[in-house]
Amino acid sequence: MELFEVIQKRHSYRNAFAPGPVAREELIKIVNAGLLAPSACNKQSTRFLILDDPAMLARIAAMPDAAPCLKSTTALILCLTNTTPQPVFQGLHFELQDCAAAVENMLLAITALGYASVWIDGWLKNKGRAEQIAEWLNIPAHKTIQVILPVGIAGEPAARPVKKPFNERACFNTYALP
Repeated sequence: MELFEVIQKRHSYRNAFAPGPVAREELIKIVNAGLLAPSACNKQSTRFLILDDPAMLARIAAMPDAAPCLKSTTALILCLTNTTPQPVFQGLHFELQDCAAAVENMLLAITALGYASVWIDGWLKNKGRAEQIAEWLNIPAHKTIQVILPVGIAGEPAARPVKKPFNERACFNTYALP
């Protein structure tokens, strides 16, 4: 798939996945796309944990209010950042931006490989879910789960939201937007 076609086709898929595993080779390709993302001062601080263990996936799926994609996935990618980010440039840290760049690269790779996913962070950060999952997975206290990406084959067509036109969100040379 050509890059702009991948960007056009990428969407958030929250429905149930079709049965079947995601090959580890494909998961490695996806995470490698995240590893290639830019990071502030090339610190490469985002870490990734790939889950394909059915027992652990079932524990996460059983958590309250889990979306259908979490209940049916055979693979999850967890993006981890430092709980206390270290400054990398003029006293500033950019771990969230670095993580976000990695996640977007992975979402595009997921789409290019014919899979579906959704960026999950709100659900994760409520009701102690991130902390509970971190405990189950022996994630050290100096790391936090920022985002999880369920990966699978879409079980049903998903409605893609309509995006606003260019002229409502972008302009040249001076701010002239509604």
